Amino acid sequence: MSAYIGIMQQIDFAHLTYLVILGSVLVLWFVVQNRDSIGKLMQQALIWVLIFVGAIAVVGLWDDIRQTVRPMQSVVSEDRIELPRAQDGHYYLTAQVNGEPIRFVVDTGASQIVLGQSDAERIGIDTGRLAYLGRAYTANGEVRTAPVRLKSVEVGPVRHEGVRAVVNEGEMSGSLLGMSYLQRFSSIEITGGKLVLTR
Repeated sequence: MSAYIGIMQQIDFAHLTYLVILGSVLVLWFVVQNRDSIGKLMQQALIWVLIFVGAIAVVGLWDDIRQTVRPMQSVVSEDRIELPRAQDGHYYLTAQVNGEPIRFVVDTGASQIVLGQSDAERIGIDTGRLAYLGRAYTANGEVRTAPVRLKSVEVGPVRHEGVRAVVNEGEMSGSLLGMSYLQRFSSIEITGGKLVLTR
């Protein structure tokens, strides 16, 4: 396992600033539209100011907007999966595990598929009855792990059955897709801002 286990959501104050600007634009627009006492010239000036400020906010949030609009992953064919790099620099893959969607961080530093407690429970694993006999060393120290076998892991038409994984007893913000799964593909390539898995 790698330092990804310690990933925590952090507030991006720059984006928060842009959101505040956008909110201010909406409030000012409402005031302009409902204040009959403001002269026509002043109204037009305020409208242009609002358009300008709104454009600045859109430019500042463009990466977030683009990330939302574009697909997070693309299954080009049965033999090729493309994962665009996320804004945080990681690659994420959403797979149907035992029929439930699980979002993984693709982690070539992890030897196995590592499920967090909440993701394990979502796919029907009783985490309280597992035997945490394994040990793993992470950025947060040593953690115990329990071996499990997943009925199925599906990404579009790509399906694998009887996949081995471990459940991490410690705190995890998500789950990791390690080499035990990635080695099922013939090549792993990073090109043009994408991670490409080819069978």
